[in-house]
Amino acid sequence: MGILKDWWQKFEKYPQRNWWFSGILLGVTCFVAFLWGLGSVGLVDETEPLFAEAARQMTVTGDWITPYFNGATRFDKPPLVYWLMAIAYKIVGVNEWGARLPSALSAIAMTILGFFTLRRFGFPSPKAVTTEPNSPQTQRQLWLSAWIGSALMALNLQTMAWGRTGVSDMLLSACMNSAIFCFFWGYSMPSPVGEKITSNSPFPNRWYIAFYVLLALAVLTKGPVGIVVPGLTILAFLFYVGKFREVAKEAKLVFGAILFSIITIPWFIAVILANGQVYIDSFFGYHNIERFTHVVNHHSAPWYFYFLVVLIGFLPWSLYVPIAIARLRFWRRSFWQQQPRSAHFGLFCFYWFAIIFIFFSVAVTKLPSYTLPLLPGASVLVALLWSQELTRSPDLKQRKDNSFFITGIANVIFLLLLVAGCLYGPFAIGYDPAALTLAEDAIKSILPEIGALIWSLGAVAIAFLLLHQKNWRWIFCVNFIALFCFIIFTLIPASYFADNLRQKPLRELARLAARVEQPQEEFVMIGFQKPSIVFYSQRPVTFFSHTPHFLKRLKEKVSDRPQDYPILILSRPDKTRESNLRSQDYEYLEGKGSYQLIRVNRDTILQRNP
Repeated sequence: MGILKDWWQKFEKYPQRNWWFSGILLGVTCFVAFLWGLGSVGLVDETEPLFAEAARQMTVTGDWITPYFNGATRFDKPPLVYWLMAIAYKIVGVNEWGARLPSALSAIAMTILGFFTLRRFGFPSPKAVTTEPNSPQTQRQLWLSAWIGSALMALNLQTMAWGRTGVSDMLLSACMNSAIFCFFWGYSMPSPVGEKITSNSPFPNRWYIAFYVLLALAVLTKGPVGIVVPGLTILAFLFYVGKFREVAKEAKLVFGAILFSIITIPWFIAVILANGQVYIDSFFGYHNIERFTHVVNHHSAPWYFYFLVVLIGFLPWSLYVPIAIARLRFWRRSFWQQQPRSAHFGLFCFYWFAIIFIFFSVAVTKLPSYTLPLLPGASVLVALLWSQELTRSPDLKQRKDNSFFITGIANVIFLLLLVAGCLYGPFAIGYDPAALTLAEDAIKSILPEIGALIWSLGAVAIAFLLLHQKNWRWIFCVNFIALFCFIIFTLIPASYFADNLRQKPLRELARLAARVEQPQEEFVMIGFQKPSIVFYSQRPVTFFSHTPHFLKRLKEKVSDRPQDYPILILSRPDKTRESNLRSQDYEYLEGKGSYQLIRVNRDTILQRNP
């Protein structure tokens, strides 16, 4: 701890260094987490190409109201993510960068706002707010809270994954989480600096205004969930601290409702006028109400599903969430009600984490991405815990519990389990028809051994620190370095490895199909439904799950094509054999990975399959 103390003393002599260090830390963190190699991996089937192609269609058709994919309407999500992708296409081109840039920038903006919020309100305990807000100890804690919290928000497996994926989840999470951050700014600062707002004023402070705008953008990203989830979080918190009426009055709910409606309602009116009851039934009925009350698209899971998702997705910091929550003593309601608003940030983040976790646990349809909005709340809780521990007296005799020691032991065990997961994970991949050699190649690669080595060294280092308890605080640094190295040397290279085997063959054949296209030619895919070939070929594709379905369709008369029209078929070789085609019956164009691209006339197929 002497090194840390000397380092702090140097920084306190030159406060500007803290901001320079913060800028560098945020820049490196966000670059590694969200921008490094963003466009180096192809779009990943099944979901990502659906969004990317719908946005591309907007730039082609000029219809910015109704999203389309492969010639059919796509009512899954509202248009904001498509609009941002389409704008990105205009700037950087129609490519992976353009499709993923909105997600990456959303994650970066959320991380930066989280940093400034923690720098202002990241007090580990209410005492620091009420008695010593400007003491060197408290200022150290605020800086540490901001540095640790922003790093945890960005450098966790879930946020990194969705921040690098061209879908709506990261944009939704960033809008909701930024809205929650802005609400707390408004809650803690009832009046803007230099302005006096009376109770009769129709306008709230600027942070509440930003809160309403971000809620509206969240709804334009994914629908009603964008206001329901933050609303439940804030209501639960306000009722607990007994400030609902007070905050409702100062937040000017009527003004907020009007501003929210001005931003959101026009598009919903336009899309309903263009598509009528079909849109209402699909979007509000199927994609919102049914997702909460029924299992949609076979996305069911047991009640404990999200415990596992948070444990793995927020590793290794998830181990410290329980102790961080316990340190809050959130059950002491009368105590918290007596504290000033600016001291409520930790309690507020507990409700942020808990309400979202419970809400999606109750929902019948379950997906890993649904826990994404609670991770900033968890990051803040863990950051407050560690900022306090890293600045407190190192005299372990003063400690009243062994919670950190016990959690440290669990930390070692967890890292050892990760070692086993790295070594034996490739053997669990199993059969993958889209990449027949994926498991075999993964076993042969050196990536599992690299990942295992990183976590092994981390486990040994933490065990050493636990045995020499005077240095136990460095457990945080060991975890952070191990995770950072795992991301750089294992996780990102693994994405390149999987892309080369699973996605690269598809996009190369799709681009070839676009180059060799003939007039009146139909493009079909048999045995798989891979939306990425629509994006990369930039032409309609007809998908068939089985060869008999394809043959049945061929026997039907197609009025908009000549009787003997050419067909491009993208499938596995065994699907070609199922069509009873011989090598002389078709033109073999190219084969990549598990797939091949051939051209054959309709009549030839029908002759072989009378």
